[in-house]
Amino acid sequence: MTDPQNLASACAEAMFARDQASQRMGMRLLGAGPGRAQVAMQVREEMIQGHGTCHGGYLFALADSAFAFACNSYNDACVAIGCSIDYVAPARLGDTLTAHASEQSRSGRTGNYDVRIDNQDGQLIALFRGKSYKVRGTVLAQETPNE
Repeated sequence: MTDPQNLASACAEAMFARDQASQRMGMRLLGAGPGRAQVAMQVREEMIQGHGTCHGGYLFALADSAFAFACNSYNDACVAIGCSIDYVAPARLGDTLTAHASEQSRSGRTGNYDVRIDNQDGQLIALFRGKSYKVRGTVLAQETPNE
């Protein structure tokens, strides 16, 4: 596969199909491209913490999933080596959150990605920064030639 957009989409779809954690949290892969991805999730009752808003761990997980799909979009297996998040506004029961991940830099074995989480009204909920590290292997299974 030589087209970067098709490769990125195939990588994200393959990863999402294997990602039980994201699926069980109700995340939906909206799209992916080279160095970018969008993932959405609705805030459900079991995600509400003691102050009546979405638990920050769910926000982090949403951003982390979008980051993962973005940094693995070149079919190089990548893992996170550092992440941070700033919570800007509360997410509430019933909100639909969308995480928009975008590559800021990629060189050698590392990359830097920013993720913005917005609610259905476009309100900024959180800002996430992740650093990726390229490990051995690929996202997509490699075809072996027939012998």
